[in-house]
Amino acid sequence: MTRFSRWALACVVVAAAVLAALGWISLRQWERSAEVVVREQARDMAAMAAEKIEMLLRGAPEDAVARLRAAAGEAGPAALEAAIAARPIREVLEKTLGGLEAPTIAALLDPQNRTVYAREPLGEAQRLASARLREGLPGWQVALYQPPGFSPHQTVRRQVMLFTFALGVLLVVILAGSVTTYRLMRRESEVARLKADFVANVSHDLKTPLSVIRMFGETLEMGRVTDQATRDEYYRIITRESERLSRLIDNVLDFSRIEGGRRTYERARAPVEPLVRESLEPFAYPLAQGGFKVEADIAADLPDVMMDTAAVGQALSNLIDNAIKYSGARKAVRVSASMVGGELALAVADEGIGIPPAEHARIFEKFYRVGRSDTQGRRGSGVGLALVRHVAEAHGGRVTVESRPGEGSRFTIFLPVR
Repeated sequence: MTRFSRWALACVVVAAAVLAALGWISLRQWERSAEVVVREQARDMAAMAAEKIEMLLRGAPEDAVARLRAAAGEAGPAALEAAIAARPIREVLEKTLGGLEAPTIAALLDPQNRTVYAREPLGEAQRLASARLREGLPGWQVALYQPPGFSPHQTVRRQVMLFTFALGVLLVVILAGSVTTYRLMRRESEVARLKADFVANVSHDLKTPLSVIRMFGETLEMGRVTDQATRDEYYRIITRESERLSRLIDNVLDFSRIEGGRRTYERARAPVEPLVRESLEPFAYPLAQGGFKVEADIAADLPDVMMDTAAVGQALSNLIDNAIKYSGARKAVRVSASMVGGELALAVADEGIGIPPAEHARIFEKFYRVGRSDTQGRRGSGVGLALVRHVAEAHGGRVTVESRPGEGSRFTIFLPVR
């Protein structure tokens, strides 16, 4: 990942953190401001109700108001109830306190803070604000209440929770986008690095057999080798390196076709045994030179299989080439063909350096090579196993690997028989 990409990601994360902090501070300030506004509105409403009561009481009979004042000084509530039941007083209270907007509850309180009149039972309602009466009923007051669940604090809290949830969703989206972007940038950087390694490895693999062919060809051309056996050896080396070069070029070309979606397969029914023998034949000389123990185990009476013999043969050749390339002190290659669970199983096993279990899922990825010192020094383009998997899946099959470090590897291509 480039330094610019890291800085860009860091800027996004910092911006999201600043947004979260500012959003939280703003919500807290808005909560406090909203509560203040609600209580100020309640005080204004109570003051207006008190003024209206005073105004209406001026037009009410003096004796009715006097009875109400006198009842407030008595101990029992019966006198108060009788006083407010009088028609003029009841009408005044219903006009002023009974018409306020729900869910606010308005109540008239006497000088002892007893509820004289309320539109509905107060219960556990929360008191918001009050305003005192100055004329007619001095010492009395109009109080405004909010029933449970409708207090300004709860109302504001619901709004704060709503906005907090929206802010949280926004931050999660930003975080998810940042993580996704980071992973994509890492993936692109990794692919770019692997492509660079691929070009370097392919260039090296192309150069090596060409150099060998050129060296031995020039030696033969100049007549420096007079012994026939040595000349025959040089011819075999040239043939072997030419075949190796052809396999590498075929891999690169096929990989290019796969990447471009142009790779096609021409399938026809074909016998299995000749395919296995022909795949092993080009490796006869390097296997013999390397002192490999070679075993070909082909089951009898195998049915003909619908397949592209050239593609499947190339996949087998890649597996055999890997078995030679990654051999250890014990040099052995075993190629087998058998029926397993109604499928044709083409297996290539070796007793080489093996593959850690953690790498099994990744070795079939394009450009990927096992990240160990005993493998990185060996030639290879990193696309051979990717081609093997593509060939197997294009035939409706699959490829599996069984391997442990120091115990060798066994790759098996399973193809449907149909």
